[in-house]
Amino acid sequence: MRIYEIIDEENTQSIGVLLYYEKEKSFIIELRDDLNEWTAPLLLTSFVKKGIFTIPRDISLLWVKERIIPSGRQNIGSILKNHKLKEYDEMKFLELSKGRCSQDSMYIKRLESVPSFVTKRNLKNLTECTALENNNLLCIFADGTVKKVSLSTLLTNADVHNDVKKLINNHQLFLSCKIGTGGYYVTFADSIDLPAWLLYKSGKNIPLSYSDLLAFIKTNLLDTQEACQELACTRQNISYMVAHDQLKPVKESAMGNLFMKGDVVKNGW
Repeated sequence: MRIYEIIDEENTQSIGVLLYYEKEKSFIIELRDDLNEWTAPLLLTSFVKKGIFTIPRDISLLWVKERIIPSGRQNIGSILKNHKLKEYDEMKFLELSKGRCSQDSMYIKRLESVPSFVTKRNLKNLTECTALENNNLLCIFADGTVKKVSLSTLLTNADVHNDVKKLINNHQLFLSCKIGTGGYYVTFADSIDLPAWLLYKSGKNIPLSYSDLLAFIKTNLLDTQEACQELACTRQNISYMVAHDQLKPVKESAMGNLFMKGDVVKNGW
C-alpha cells in the first residue's frame, strides 16, 4: 500500500490521505474530520456535509481521474510512450503530476506511514464478514467487536437503500459477500459495496470477541482425518455417514470436508 498526504497549498492545510492498494489498483481517501464543506475538495463536500470522512472507492477513483490525463485521450499512445509506460496507470500519472489540477490548489506528497487519525479510524474496518440466514451479516471489526447486521435496518439510509433492496431480493447476490480492500467495505459480486463504518454503526453488538470465535473454530471444526480419529473409523466410514445423512459437512471440497465436532461426536454415541 502506498500512502499520500493530500495538501491544500493555498491554505497550507492537510486535507487528508490518499491510500493506494497496488495489487487491486484501488484508491481510498481518508479526509480529516475537522474539514467542512468549504475546506473539503469540491467533489467530496456532499460526504463531509453528512459527516462522512472515509470516501468510497468509486468516488476516490473519480477524484484521482479528475486530476490526470483521461485514458480515452486521442494521443494517449504517444503520451504513454513518452513516459515509458507500457499501459495506462492512474497512479503513475497522478505521481507524475504530483496530483496537481488546474481546478484547485491541492497536491499529494508521499508518506512513509499511515497517520494516527487513519489508524484510529481503521479500528472500525472489517476483518471478517459472513452472510447469515434472513439477510443478516456477521461482522467482525479490527477493534475486536463482533456485530450482527440486519439488511432491513439499512433500508432507512437513503445512500444505500436501492442497493440493499437488490441484496434482499437476490439471495445469491447476498451470499457473494466478501470483505473489500483494506476492510473498508463488504462487497457483493464486486458491484455493490456497503461501507464498514455503516455496518459498525448499524449492527447489534454480540457479546463475543474475535478471539472467542477463533477458539471455537479451532476446537470445534474438524477435517475428515480428524473426524476419523474422533470416531476411530476409516474415511470410507465417514463417506458412508455423509451419504446416509448421518453426518453433514459444513463445507465440502475435493480435498476433503469440514465437520462440526458436535455432529461428529454424536455419531459415536
